[in-house]
Amino acid sequence: MPTPSLRQFGLFFGLLAACPGIAGAQSTSALRDPIEAVGREDSVKSGGIFRGLIQRFRRGASDSLSAEAASDSVAGNGTSVPEPASAGESGRIFKSAKDSLEWLKAQSVAERADGFRIVVDLFARQLYVIDGSDTLRTAPAATALNTTLTYGGRTWRFETPRGERKVLGKEKDPVWRPPDWHFAEVALEHHLKLRSLVRGQVIRLRDGTRLKIEGDEVGIIAPGEKTFVPLVLDDHIVFDNTLFVPPLDTKHRQVEGELGHYRLILGDGFLLHGTPYASSIGAGVTHGCVRLADDDIEWLFDHVPVGTKVYIY
Repeated sequence: MPTPSLRQFGLFFGLLAACPGIAGAQSTSALRDPIEAVGREDSVKSGGIFRGLIQRFRRGASDSLSAEAASDSVAGNGTSVPEPASAGESGRIFKSAKDSLEWLKAQSVAERADGFRIVVDLFARQLYVIDGSDTLRTAPAATALNTTLTYGGRTWRFETPRGERKVLGKEKDPVWRPPDWHFAEVALEHHLKLRSLVRGQVIRLRDGTRLKIEGDEVGIIAPGEKTFVPLVLDDHIVFDNTLFVPPLDTKHRQVEGELGHYRLILGDGFLLHGTPYASSIGAGVTHGCVRLADDDIEWLFDHVPVGTKVYIY
């Protein structure tokens, strides 16, 4: 049998987060998680073949729900670096003169807006709910890391785009579907290889154990046995120093609680959502979404209707 689940990796991801998202309006299809979401990928995938051991990692890195389905296999060294930046006259940090002008434009649009609206100041890490000239609620927020992750020939940028959006939908007790970048982060942090699980494929591990998918579960068949045993849902799937990425439609790609109790959908994978990591509020730790404390996201869920404009700068 494979080595049992280990716990020492559960400390590394309590602050990082990105967010699941949903593109579209209020129809059923619009509220499904998209294939591409926050943590936008800049490059193509590369190949490789590896093998696997079960280890547990806590999913603190969970601001994003969706992304492109995992590649057949990904290997190679990775890096995660902050975007280059420079300070403007106001003390705000910009990546370039163009970045500064884009911020100024987005801020001007937000300041000219009227009616019932949400305004997010990324530098101040504050969210405001405004009606006309009255500020109804002010809330501290966690915002994007503003970093780039490169692993196995693929690159993701973790940032929140400025501009005007609107609330496309709302959901209570949302489920997070870890995207590809999450597995790349885990593999990079723990020096693991990365390989996708494919339906219909049986992977024979070093000790003779077979790893496969049946229905919506990933499991193993021990050497000399015929019985399929589903793996623990809360665990990452790691065997033979390889982190296996399960398909999006399996139970192993569904994590409850990582997005808090509520989310407001802004489209293209970006969300306003809660978090179980209250200490992260006010920091730059997400993979693109805007994260709020429990009381604040619940207030937004109860008082902000679908269709409300959201201005981000």
